Amino acid sequence: MKVSDMDELDAWIRHGHELRRPLLVHPSLGKQKKICIVGGGLSGLTTAYRIAKKNPNISIELIERSSRLGGVIETWRQDDWVCDVAVNATRPHPAVWRLVRDLGLSDVFQPSKQQADSRWIQTRKRKHRLSRWTLLKMNPIKLLMGIRKARKGGSSVEGILPNKTIADAMTLGIVNDVSNAVDADFLMPAFTKFGDEPPISARKLRNKIEKTYPLFRPEPGSTASFHDGMSALVDGLVNSISAMSNVSIHLNHHAADAEEVCQAFGIDASAIIWSAGSPTMTKSKLSIFVAGYASKAIQNVPIGYGTLVPDASIPISGILHESDVHASSRAPDGHRLFRIMVPHARWDGNEESVRRALEALLTDAEPALFACIGERSIPKYGPGHLQGIARKSIKYTEIGWGVSGVSVTHVIDQAERISECF
Repeated sequence: MKVSDMDELDAWIRHGHELRRPLLVHPSLGKQKKICIVGGGLSGLTTAYRIAKKNPNISIELIERSSRLGGVIETWRQDDWVCDVAVNATRPHPAVWRLVRDLGLSDVFQPSKQQADSRWIQTRKRKHRLSRWTLLKMNPIKLLMGIRKARKGGSSVEGILPNKTIADAMTLGIVNDVSNAVDADFLMPAFTKFGDEPPISARKLRNKIEKTYPLFRPEPGSTASFHDGMSALVDGLVNSISAMSNVSIHLNHHAADAEEVCQAFGIDASAIIWSAGSPTMTKSKLSIFVAGYASKAIQNVPIGYGTLVPDASIPISGILHESDVHASSRAPDGHRLFRIMVPHARWDGNEESVRRALEALLTDAEPALFACIGERSIPKYGPGHLQGIARKSIKYTEIGWGVSGVSVTHVIDQAERISECF
């Protein structure tokens, strides 16, 4: 059914450039009276919440193979130190703001500190501060050629940005991979013009979207986070879903494939929403460390968002200034906390090598806290990944980081789009 121009504009105002991303929804999903969501991470939880809230008569089975819900969303705590192991904040998008409001979490959701917006790229030779002029310092002819090539589809991020150092720093900070191995369409579809085009100009669309934020209007380039870490969002979702009579949660329930789910719950494959990731996607791993210092001992490190390190000879790929960024305290009084990303492809597995790199990149002051707080596995999104998703033939609905995108924004907005099919 073709929507009217007004309906199309309303959809773009509600979802923005997320509409460029394919939605792998089975045509029969909206007709189901009973569905099964496989995977209880943020994507599965949000989708279950949105569908159950909109349709109280639909029976939802949410299954999770582990003993906890939330997936990669996990907040580490030790005394007064607080740090997220994976996602630690969200970029501005009305879908996220709407979810926070609907879950009753508005009081613990705050914008990031504007004075901590500086970002740097560190090489062995020098530290470069990123700004709006960074792209202009690149070869403008090569940049224009890269953009034109990217709009044909299937390009890598390196194929767009003529400065490999900056391109690698960006992709390492987002998906733990170098720029020649990352799909430009998947990472920035609005830039490559992937998918549908909005019915009005980008500026007019942005102005209309900004008027729809239900909580506070975010500043350009800012982020927002929860007072005590991203686990607050998971807790809010779990509490809300647990109170819904039409949702059943099954922990420690491993489903090998869709056929097994169909047999276990007596449903057709078209009633499955698969949020457990693809077993065929290659993943890269990185360990997450935290380093805390007395503020007086680290005065030489400016307040900021963080530093990206594209040099593959250094085990650390990024340092985030956790206690600088968030409005809430992430460290004891008189201290600062930093989150350290260590890709396994660079690291010898010895924590001492991380300490030495940290001394060279950040400070040689003795940390008051140094610990490895977890490990992450991030799917690889090679060139052509989004094109492959758009062409994919499906037997059931697929959602999650692998098909929606790599940020909280993507999976939360995708859940809304899924619920609108009912």
